[in-house]
Amino acid sequence: MKPTILIVDDSITVRMDLKESLEGAGFETLLCATAALARDALQRRSFDLVILDVILPDIDGIEFLREIKGSTSTRDIPVMLLSSESEVRDRIRGLKKGADEYLGKPYNSTQVVSRARELVRRNTDTGREKPLILIIDDSVTFRLSLAETLQENGYDVGLAESGEEGLLRAADLRPDILIVDQQLPGMDGAEVLRRVRLDAALRRIPCLFLTASRQAKSELKALEAGADAFVSKDGDPAVVLAKLAALLRPGRASSQWGNASSLLGPKRILAVDDSLTYLSELAEELRQEGYDVVSAASGEEALELLAVQSVDAILLDFMMPGLSGKETCQMIKAHPSWRDVPLMILTALDERDAMLESINAGADDYITKSSEFDVLKARLRAQLRRRQFEDENRVFREQLLRREMEALEVQAVRELAETRATHISDLQIKNEELLRAKEEAEALTRELESFSYSVSHDLRAPLRSIDGFSRALQEDCAPLLDARGRGHLDKVCAATHRMENLIDDMLALAKVSRKELYLSEVDLSAMTRQIAERIQARDKDRVVDFEIQEGLIVHGDQGLLQILMENLIGNAWKFTSKCRQARIEFFSERKGSSAAVFAVRDNGAGFDMEYSKKLFGVFQRLHSEAEFPGTGVGLATAQRVLRRHGGRIWAEAQPGQGATFQFSL
Repeated sequence: MKPTILIVDDSITVRMDLKESLEGAGFETLLCATAALARDALQRRSFDLVILDVILPDIDGIEFLREIKGSTSTRDIPVMLLSSESEVRDRIRGLKKGADEYLGKPYNSTQVVSRARELVRRNTDTGREKPLILIIDDSVTFRLSLAETLQENGYDVGLAESGEEGLLRAADLRPDILIVDQQLPGMDGAEVLRRVRLDAALRRIPCLFLTASRQAKSELKALEAGADAFVSKDGDPAVVLAKLAALLRPGRASSQWGNASSLLGPKRILAVDDSLTYLSELAEELRQEGYDVVSAASGEEALELLAVQSVDAILLDFMMPGLSGKETCQMIKAHPSWRDVPLMILTALDERDAMLESINAGADDYITKSSEFDVLKARLRAQLRRRQFEDENRVFREQLLRREMEALEVQAVRELAETRATHISDLQIKNEELLRAKEEAEALTRELESFSYSVSHDLRAPLRSIDGFSRALQEDCAPLLDARGRGHLDKVCAATHRMENLIDDMLALAKVSRKELYLSEVDLSAMTRQIAERIQARDKDRVVDFEIQEGLIVHGDQGLLQILMENLIGNAWKFTSKCRQARIEFFSERKGSSAAVFAVRDNGAGFDMEYSKKLFGVFQRLHSEAEFPGTGVGLATAQRVLRRHGGRIWAEAQPGQGATFQFSL
């Protein structure tokens, strides 16, 4: 089943262009010119992604984004904002309100398709069912004929008609095998293979080289360029299939290299310059190279943008009013989340002192504005390549360190086992029994989690029927019911709503246990601030004093930590609802030589510590539903997130004097 994308834009040109690009990449699309039509579509069916224009005829696009993210039925759908770059505030506002991606107009179709594919892949987390073969050949007849043969034999197929297009599609699709024609317009097949082998994310993809030539030197040229196999274009298709099968045999190196970013894939560049003329010219030059360009007219705007959206490189003017390029560079390089981003200083000053000052401020390169754009683009590619190699080396170092630690652990266990073996066979038997019992318990836990996940899914359909028919009864038959009957019906609707919340929370709990961990640096301060702003925006009648400590950076899974902080901040928000002057704090402190301890403190209802052991159990509540609504799953979910990070959570409170939830990673 194809992933489905809802496109909301009042421009028919944009709608049709996106439709053509996305459907050509294997998506299904639905087009809407207004928010009203989109709202109706979201009620009628589910979508894997929404592409949303910021300026719509019937509502502000960012307000519609907030509406989507505020509804339980649509909040998990990723949203990509698409709008002009004329107003930086729109980008910042949209990302703060919950947008998962923001691309500026004029957009690059390849960029849109690539970002859409990544958002859908991240949200659905589904594996590839069939091997994917990317064919790069300029002959339409041969390309389609070969594709048909491969599809008949159980392969999925991607197509490209030039070397340049093939490299972009390879970075986007990450195919299992490349089939490359030797003779291509512009960049030939040998150059395509050379570039693939230089890219850390693609170099392990097996490549089958095609040629119409029968000369022996053609095969030598193909193998020297990096091909894994060679076949004649006019040969038997069975030979092609046999060689593909050989390249896909178990034991060969995987075509996927972790989560590595490809140099050939779309990159986002932040360009900062107070000259709007030069900024526009620079952005246009970079977009022609396939870059997504984010523009900022000052150092202050650049820092605001970096706080809400990651970039792959930064081009920074040296001479700017207000926050200078040097000061902006120093602040970027001092920030743990941004300091590794390649940064190039641009200036009209061709002076030795200015260059030294830039490099000393932390810049990775320095280039005068008088240089040709070709020079700038070449040096930008060099910086991106350097960053990729550094990332690759870092991953290799981490893998080596992990293997060394595992080897040391194995050695320690072996030595301990040998020591114990000399004393007690009975203890060994007991240890084996304990190990079996542990494995059985873990298997039972997995079965229970799978069962709860399946049951929760299966409950949704009858629950929707109960809710739907109840509401239909309210709307169609209300005059036929007396007050008592209407009251009973209201209770049915309220109960189905509560059941829906319970199912949502059970699914979230199961998802936390099943999700694969992806570790990176996470700014908990920025994350908590965004959560606070989102909660405050949903309940404008309440005013809560948030105090959030800056610079709290941790190493963990961003998605799971988002769930953790949403539960803890949401908990504090709920239990301060009856306070006249509510206050919620998020801070960290280090106790002795131990790891940092983080805390969420509120001045709300609190609880009796006598019942604290019940806090983190599923469906355990210390307050009545009438007093504070909820399902009793949020804190259990928070505890499970922390256990997956090797951490723990605990709480301190007094009735009527608030509570403090502390956790460590």
